Amino acid sequence: MQPYLTRLESIRPFIVMELLARARALEAQGTSVVHMEIGEPDFPTPDPIAQAGMETIAKGRVQYTPAAGLPQLREAIAAFYRQRYGIRIAPERVFLTPGASGAFLLALSLLLESGKRVLMTDPGYPCNRHFVHLFGGIPDAVPVTADTRFHLTETLVREYWRPETVGVWLASPANPTGTVIDPDELARICRAVASKNGFLISDEIYHGLEYHGGRCVSALEVAERVFVVNSFSKYFGMTGWRLGWLVVPEAFIDAAERVAQNIFISAPTHSQYAALAAFEPRTLDILEARRRRFEDRRDFLYDALCSLGFKMGGKPRGAFYLYADCSDFTADSYRFALALLDRAGVAVTPGCDFGRAGASAYVRFAYTVELEALREGVERIAAFLDRDV
Repeated sequence: MQPYLTRLESIRPFIVMELLARARALEAQGTSVVHMEIGEPDFPTPDPIAQAGMETIAKGRVQYTPAAGLPQLREAIAAFYRQRYGIRIAPERVFLTPGASGAFLLALSLLLESGKRVLMTDPGYPCNRHFVHLFGGIPDAVPVTADTRFHLTETLVREYWRPETVGVWLASPANPTGTVIDPDELARICRAVASKNGFLISDEIYHGLEYHGGRCVSALEVAERVFVVNSFSKYFGMTGWRLGWLVVPEAFIDAAERVAQNIFISAPTHSQYAALAAFEPRTLDILEARRRRFEDRRDFLYDALCSLGFKMGGKPRGAFYLYADCSDFTADSYRFALALLDRAGVAVTPGCDFGRAGASAYVRFAYTVELEALREGVERIAAFLDRDV
């Protein structure tokens, strides 16, 4: 029983959920709270998607789909890659999963053996390391800084690669930083991993939420043997519908199908039919308008936080996060976040939720609320810091 207990003990709760519960308790007592802690879009699911889902339920089309997903949705995703990225992938390589989390679990079930190591960034999304632990693997969290935009590099991959290392896990745009990996660096990392006969998992769930007028590069554009995860949650606004996808190399199609049959049966049926409407021109127009609103929020919050003395190494190009250095105000970002919530009514996430490297110096702001709420939050932070806005 001891290995089982050890694995369970490695799974830690989100600190952000602790802060959210504290914020909700304050709100129940009548305190106003500006929420910048949760990484969930505040926009509702676009109406064409919601209508398609409701029509599916009304017609009773709720039986299991094939384990890999609706054939027409797999084809739509393959067409999406042709249109957006200019690459051709066979629909058979696309697997629909219960959220991006399901896609990560499916990928690791195909790739990871007990005792093997996976390189990932510190800071990074905390579930990633927990997923590796669940499969008996060892997450090697590589400390990264603003100097590399908080991303791995070829040099770091080669430096931290050990005999037990079997793969690399990248995320771009990244959580918690919102930064995007340089396309040339991505290609170099892919080549380095291939030279080690390792695997590469590319987390691309924030693709579409890109700023500065350019789109992110998919790992599928620069390498063949990669496992790419995306989701309908962030850009497409379908968080509670729990639908993601995994693109596997051709050699893994059969194994992925067998594993998906056993661990999922299938992704939610009504969500898959609803997602067919996600690629319609009218839906994409809605999503583009929302992307521009996120960009406006980013620009406002970035400038405002910099004016208050938070330090950031340039505007992040994706997602909806700002990872801000608060070391001029505190030596403990966790206590800083608690005080900011209790005394100013502003909820943010401390760096310790995302790893250990520089954690005490950083807090994450999520600009997933309207501009008016962001303005109110900035005014409260200014008062908390006793500074002019």
